[in-house]
Amino acid sequence: RLDGLGLVNYWGYNTLGFFCPDPRLSTTPHDTGAARREFRAMVGQLHAAGLEVVIDVVFNHTAEGNEDGPTLSMRGLDNAMWYRLQQDDRSQYDNSTGCGNTVDLSQPRVMQFVLDCLRHWVGEMGVDGFRFDLATVLGRTAQGFDPQAPFFGALAQDPLLARARLIAEPWDVGYGGYQLGRFPGRWLEWNDRFRDGMRQFWLTRTVDRAEFARRLLASSDRFHHGTRSPLASVNHVVAHDGFTLRDLVSYRHKHNEANGEANNDGHNANYSVNCGAEGPTDDAAVNAERGRLARAMLATVLLAQGTPMLAAGDELGHGQQGNNNAYCQDNPISWIDWSSADAALAGFVARLTALRRELPALRQPRWLSDRPRADGRRDVEWLDPTGQPMTVARWHEAERRCLAAVIAPEHADAVLLVFNAEPRARQCVLPQGRWRCVLDSTDPAAAQRAIEGGTIEAPAQSVLVLVLRATG
Repeated sequence: RLDGLGLVNYWGYNTLGFFCPDPRLSTTPHDTGAARREFRAMVGQLHAAGLEVVIDVVFNHTAEGNEDGPTLSMRGLDNAMWYRLQQDDRSQYDNSTGCGNTVDLSQPRVMQFVLDCLRHWVGEMGVDGFRFDLATVLGRTAQGFDPQAPFFGALAQDPLLARARLIAEPWDVGYGGYQLGRFPGRWLEWNDRFRDGMRQFWLTRTVDRAEFARRLLASSDRFHHGTRSPLASVNHVVAHDGFTLRDLVSYRHKHNEANGEANNDGHNANYSVNCGAEGPTDDAAVNAERGRLARAMLATVLLAQGTPMLAAGDELGHGQQGNNNAYCQDNPISWIDWSSADAALAGFVARLTALRRELPALRQPRWLSDRPRADGRRDVEWLDPTGQPMTVARWHEAERRCLAAVIAPEHADAVLLVFNAEPRARQCVLPQGRWRCVLDSTDPAAAQRAIEGGTIEAPAQSVLVLVLRATG
């Protein structure tokens, strides 16, 4: 289909050679060994810079498609072993992936193949971990998803893979496919509740402050059980699929006409806004609001408890012309234009990441509690703009979109976070103490400043970060 439209499978989510890096990424794609050598060299350079390498892997389906697809590998070897078949008609595939077929990891030889592949990428290619596409498939049994499925146990027991980072996309499209929060303890999971909740809080204004707070503290309703820590929640508002951050605040509707499916592909529930004009505009007020909202959401991701994730290019202002399903666009729609990168936005993200590194209160490995400790303090205290503690009634005031959080865990300096998603500025009463504002998302280049008088103005659509000043 794509060939007939002059398009290509740009993302490559149709795996055939599971042990091979894509030769398109090599400087000499016709040299069969170049991609391998260059990949290993890249990993070495990233490690030297202090960065881990996690690769996206697809073991839920293969490139052979549905029952009528091409026979390229697994189908010809042992169709009934490699693929999950429908119980009432063994000639038909179970399509829990939406891609035509579903790999059956309950089969010992299939599981061995996947484990061998993972060991290859860790042992031979040097990577540090994996993000598993449609990871619910990995734990599917005849009875449905099982967090104790053999594949998960094999990963935990393998001497090489037991140290690898494991990240799940915790769903597939089959029955019972949504499994957020149910993966084994060491796994991290993409948190779509955070993604959608933060979009709805900042953009469409369709969730209350209670939902915002729940997601900001790593979604304990999903992850606070067993041995799981807040770090299990991978917090993001944008990923590779869907709108980019720039498009999220520039388009109310998707614009996927270039994909050749009459704009019927891609998600419709994007919780996006255009701030008054659909797509690019010269209107200064519209562009200013878009900038405020984009920075507020970046700040929310990087200040939240859990594990933050940014999509490549969002820190540079990358857009895709409103296309929220650009898997087939190997052209300027998808390409990051480094020459037009938003240096100010990149600098703002750098400040946020530096703050996260400098302030341990923002990245706690244990769950925060609003109950008093032995010293009388709380790990977290939520306040409304008047400085009063949030009450049940206040949490669910639909029209109120401003609140503050004092994050003060044991053995960490207190941090005050102020979030104002309202279209107007709000005066906020500060807790007792000598506070210094170290970040204002509406003025990212502003210097740190001491706050006098016990109040601070939170500009419209803003995030503020304050720390206690040293006494004396």
